[in-house]
Amino acid sequence: MVPKMFGSMKMNLKMPDYIPGTCNIGTGEIRRRQLVALAGLIFSLVMFSGLIVTNAPRGARFSLFVPLLVASVGWVQSRKKFCLAYGFMGTFNFGKLGAISKVADPVDRAADRRMALGILLQSCTVAVLATLMAWVAPV
Repeated sequence: MVPKMFGSMKMNLKMPDYIPGTCNIGTGEIRRRQLVALAGLIFSLVMFSGLIVTNAPRGARFSLFVPLLVASVGWVQSRKKFCLAYGFMGTFNFGKLGAISKVADPVDRAADRRMALGILLQSCTVAVLATLMAWVAPV
């Protein structure tokens, strides 16, 4: 008999760290998302500085949304230990980078999709707020 934990999640030696709707990536994948967040933030700051130095129209600051979205998606994913794309695809990875595994249980996949959607909404909210802050900045 296999004990149940966290609703539909079963203890499984093949997925020791996977928790549906909660955690679908290991340390290597988390580190990758931290680097993406840092790269997005640096690019955003450089771009913002360029817009200020060149006296670009204030409306041009809305172009910061995309790099800020990249930064926020990476940051939220790394904090939650959950990959947005893996959640939508029904996969997870706790091993070598790029070595993904499929989530077998449809209930678990549904929980992962809900979490992925939540991460997407949180990331968009952070990016919109940061973009608006750049837009209203008095510089």
